[in-house]
Amino acid sequence: MGTVEVVKVGGVISPFRARAIVVGRRMQDIGLQVFHNKTAMAGLIILIFFTVLAVAAPLIAPYGPLSAVPDVGPLTLPAPGHPFGTNQFGYDIYSQVIWGTQISLLVGVLAAAVASVIGTAVGLVSGFVGGWIDEVIMRFNDVVLSIPWLVLMIVIAARLNYLDLVGIILVIGLTGWSVTARVVRSQVLSLKERMFVERGRMIGSSNTHILLRHIFPNAFPLIFANTILTVAVSILSESVLAFLNLSVKSNVSWGRIIAEAYQHDALTIGMAEWLIVPGLCIVFLVFGFYLFGYALDEILNPRLRRR
Repeated sequence: MGTVEVVKVGGVISPFRARAIVVGRRMQDIGLQVFHNKTAMAGLIILIFFTVLAVAAPLIAPYGPLSAVPDVGPLTLPAPGHPFGTNQFGYDIYSQVIWGTQISLLVGVLAAAVASVIGTAVGLVSGFVGGWIDEVIMRFNDVVLSIPWLVLMIVIAARLNYLDLVGIILVIGLTGWSVTARVVRSQVLSLKERMFVERGRMIGSSNTHILLRHIFPNAFPLIFANTILTVAVSILSESVLAFLNLSVKSNVSWGRIIAEAYQHDALTIGMAEWLIVPGLCIVFLVFGFYLFGYALDEILNPRLRRR
């Protein structure tokens, strides 16, 4: 086993190196706990499977997402070479399901990132500053939380007409930050009473320094776990928008595939795979994110650990 190199300045470990060692050991400890947590590993295996599927889509899918199959007409029933049949344009549905993994994952991850950045910034400021600023921010946050996120998202998307990929990511991200803000604020309220914050104030550290160098790094693991859960919600959100035809048709996602199957009565015409398979993909991917996210939350938050 390799040794840890320690950089010393005047016989004392440099603050940067000391912080790196502490963070490294903490991440190693979290990694070991994840490895021994059956729920986390089950979720991680599901996520790895779909990630590999998305990355390897050009190698696995026989056809492009919007490429008509030669010598095969539209709405062809499942057959050898086309296990899920073809859609109304003659596109291979099996290939579309594989390619759809990319859009669903991309939108889910990026929209969750947008929501987490906004929510984290709001939560950090609200929890650390306190006073009337915290009161105003939290009252606004309560108003946002009182509006059903699905209704708010659909209304905004409908007003903007058909959304491109960037538009979908922004709409989902800008309507999904409020829960993260409340979670981060709660964590900051706890952290700012810790001894290391008091020591920072005693040696004259600025509020910005304390917030960014001490509070944020300690809150980051919980923020990361919350972001994983937000990805699951974002994937469901994209599927809903696509099903309601609020996104452009060139975005071949699982939600879009389900919408087209529903519009052409897939169950009635004997093409149940067209509707069921992308639906199961959404269920399993979201389930994977929830398993991994909740397991991480349980590992990082001692109050949630099983006794």
